[in-house]
Amino acid sequence: MGLRKLKPVTPGQRHKIVSDFDTITSDKPEKSLLYPIKKSGGRNNNGKMTMRYLGGGHKRRYRSIDFKREKHGMVAVVKSVEYDPNRSARIALVAYRDGEKRYVLAPEGLKVGQEVMSGQGSVPEVGNALPLSEIPLGTVIHNVELDPKRGGAIARSAGSYAQLNARDGKYAIIKLPSGETRMILTACYATIGSVSNSEHNLTRSGKAGRTRWLGRRPRVRGVVMNPVDHPMGGGEGRSSGGHPRSRNGMPAKGFKTRAKKKASNKFIIERRKK
Repeated sequence: MGLRKLKPVTPGQRHKIVSDFDTITSDKPEKSLLYPIKKSGGRNNNGKMTMRYLGGGHKRRYRSIDFKREKHGMVAVVKSVEYDPNRSARIALVAYRDGEKRYVLAPEGLKVGQEVMSGQGSVPEVGNALPLSEIPLGTVIHNVELDPKRGGAIARSAGSYAQLNARDGKYAIIKLPSGETRMILTACYATIGSVSNSEHNLTRSGKAGRTRWLGRRPRVRGVVMNPVDHPMGGGEGRSSGGHPRSRNGMPAKGFKTRAKKKASNKFIIERRKK
């Protein structure tokens, strides 16, 4: 896996840095696992814009990903590693012995022809999914469940991973990608290894148009708006004016927005780094 810096033959390519896609083995997705995506443009069912800066972008089809890894005790063979336009990580097509095919998140180092497995008693190797009660301490993991049988929710983006630090009774102590340390039930499943495409954060689009292809419209700073549009808007000249805050008045840059009596606070051992 590496990056490719383009020669500046056009202005848009002068600063463009893209993945070399060397880990991808197939450019044709599995048709049975594709579903249509309806674009909303940020509008709700009344046509009112509820999310700004969304719209346009290339047409996509959703790849159904198996975040639960619920076919326990059955060996699957990796058929291909593919690009997914809906996420930053790569995905792997696996075929089970009973003929069923599924997409899973591709961990770093997963190869075509490799066998993966899930369930109790599985070997803690890259790509295998096990309950936290059976994973060795210190192991790097991804696609971690927060609740049993609900499917992986933590560490799913490119290059991210969590680490299993300890076990205390029915809880495992996990260090999350944000730096937060929290307790998760040992019955929850996680996959061994870190997520693929770890150099995704080093890529550069090179031009504004490439961001539009991804469905993102230009973002307007609150400071340059009028007072009717934003608390930080208005003023004579380039006045930044007042404390930084969101459009609805919530303070930003240091103000803690987490509820003080949130139910999951008791599971958090150490908050994320500032």
